[in-house]
Amino acid sequence: MVSRLTGAIVRAILVMVLVATPSILLPGAASDGKEMVALVALFAGFLTFIEYNAAYPGLIEFRDAPPFNRVRFLMLFVTIFLLTIIARGESHPTTLTVFVRAVGGLIGTAMDFPFSPVRLATLMINDGTPDGDTGFVRIATGLSYLTSLMSLSIFVVLLKFYNWPSRSGAFNVWVNLPTFDPTAGGDVVDRLDRDARINIALGFLLPFLIPAVVKAGSSGFEPVTFTSPQTLIWTVAAWAFLPASLFMRGIAMGRIADMIREKRRQNSLAQGQAVPA
Repeated sequence: MVSRLTGAIVRAILVMVLVATPSILLPGAASDGKEMVALVALFAGFLTFIEYNAAYPGLIEFRDAPPFNRVRFLMLFVTIFLLTIIARGESHPTTLTVFVRAVGGLIGTAMDFPFSPVRLATLMINDGTPDGDTGFVRIATGLSYLTSLMSLSIFVVLLKFYNWPSRSGAFNVWVNLPTFDPTAGGDVVDRLDRDARINIALGFLLPFLIPAVVKAGSSGFEPVTFTSPQTLIWTVAAWAFLPASLFMRGIAMGRIADMIREKRRQNSLAQGQAVPA
């Protein structure tokens, strides 16, 4: 009980730090904006504390199956922190901000090729946007997308290294997949495989589809503009984080389906050996 409470408190604090990072590091934020960010951070931290301190499942998936949520949190935190550092360098340049922007510029330029997610993301913004702002969007999207790809690779390596989720003990589908009903009908393995394929497909397509949908939806309306650095940071972070998160969820559900399939095979072999000849 104490361990669960301590873990819930630590996770809640980390989530609040994540939400408040852009508001804390970026200069010139209005007091009203800071108060709103503080309120959102408190709400997110409270929700995280309730979810991880409760004995019963809620909304967060894979709550008791690390390192799924840890990798996702680190991916989002690194993305938010790097984008905030770059945005801070626009008005308060330091050695760190210049270095991160230079690296981000190289990454953004390398990933800005025809039909790439970075190229499509830069096409969302207004054609009349200054070149400096367009370059900033290119740097932000390239850095965010590379961070998501690296996090996805790390997640796959950790799954292989730790033999997830078998090494973490018995996997409770009810706790770790609260939105998945194994009794809804049909074979649970087939449903897990189907959901895994859908999540992987969405994770692959969303970085391409989101800019296209936004561009098509803005026809007849004012094109997309980023009036504040925090808007840009959270928009680009969500653009990179959501597809990678869906990709990870699909991979995880596929591993669970394989685990159940292997368990069934072992049970069948054991029952076959137990039957006398």
